[in-house]
Amino acid sequence: MLWVAAGVAALGFLITLEIAAHRYGQPGPITNLVSGLIFAPKPGPLYGGMALMMVVLTWRQRFIATGVAIGIDVVFVLVRWAVGARMSDGHFFGNGALWVMVGCAVIAVTRRTGAERVLLLKGVGLGLLLAVARKSGDTWLLITSKARPAVLDQYVATADHALGNPSWLVGRMVRATGPIGSHVLHLVYAQLAVAAVIVALYQLRNVAVERRFPRHHLVRTFLVIGLLGPAIYMIFPVVGPVFAYGPGASGTGGVHWAMANLWPDTPPPINTPHPMSYDEITPRNCMPSLHTAWATAIFIHTRSAPRILRFAGTFWLIATLSATLGFGYHYGADLVAGVVFALTIETALRSLDRGWDRSGIQLVICGATVFSALLVSYRCLPIEMAGHPWLFGPLLILAMASVVYGYVRTTRLWEPTAAPARQREPRLEPV
Repeated sequence: MLWVAAGVAALGFLITLEIAAHRYGQPGPITNLVSGLIFAPKPGPLYGGMALMMVVLTWRQRFIATGVAIGIDVVFVLVRWAVGARMSDGHFFGNGALWVMVGCAVIAVTRRTGAERVLLLKGVGLGLLLAVARKSGDTWLLITSKARPAVLDQYVATADHALGNPSWLVGRMVRATGPIGSHVLHLVYAQLAVAAVIVALYQLRNVAVERRFPRHHLVRTFLVIGLLGPAIYMIFPVVGPVFAYGPGASGTGGVHWAMANLWPDTPPPINTPHPMSYDEITPRNCMPSLHTAWATAIFIHTRSAPRILRFAGTFWLIATLSATLGFGYHYGADLVAGVVFALTIETALRSLDRGWDRSGIQLVICGATVFSALLVSYRCLPIEMAGHPWLFGPLLILAMASVVYGYVRTTRLWEPTAAPARQREPRLEPV
């Protein structure tokens, strides 16, 4: 019943996004996904979704599914080449992965029964969720740019003085590293979903053998963060320093709409902030930083993994934080809010699985309260924060650290402790 309720809720959410997207003259997530059966889609999310789906298959079935997907893509590529079809954004394959997932769903309904049918449908649902999540995210970002013409960057930039304007500082550091450092950080920033899929595949590696999913894994946290985060974008629309105070990430927007071309050389002056109008193209996707939230989730879920994954999780977190600041996509205040946001969601999901207890409820309430207090302070107290950085800067870090400490302390209590080995009592042997 839980899976049915989740499926109905997800379908209703997708239909809502579809209607909203068509209202703005753009295709919605369902339309984009269905079009991927024929037209060339972006292959990454689809093949990543197929990889997650295949955790429920045997090795023989995995090889067959992969071969079928590649074969279908080869046919599509040859047909497009023969008819001279134009490729969108340079994408020319990816249909095969979607067709395989749809085919597995049909097989589950027509050829499987009982627990095997449920397991295969769960695998297909997990794979399709990853693909749909990307499409839904694009639609959400479109809605934020259309529905929120005014942005609150001046408030966040003013409040960010309490943290020492880290985006301006790291932006200059990244520029000093030259093209190599910039390229590495761009790669890490853009391929965050790939890192998540790798960690998720490790966590789900035993599903085919045990014939069941673990009670909690990274994909769930990733999806919930992506679902709830854009709702905060609508409440607190922010475009980011490179757009509000710089030339724009790709030369669009930026100077024409910005307050001034200051990023990253000159921190913005401390003035009374006001909402400012911005274009209807740039997403209002800064508060909170979901890249920070996702990287934090990856870091958390690699703590019990082998050493190489622990190192990778730490590297991805540090590199993602550096990229979000160094490219001017986020302010320091966004990152603080993103960490609190991720830990609160992770705690809620773990509590939902193991059963709500006092410690879990307290930590979720604490995280939600701190997150709300951060947003309120950024909106209502930016001048005070900028005027007293030695007070409000440590307070922001302490607020975030309190949630981090609470999470570590609470989850350690939740971890099962191994019972001490029973000592054998000495016995007298007959002589």
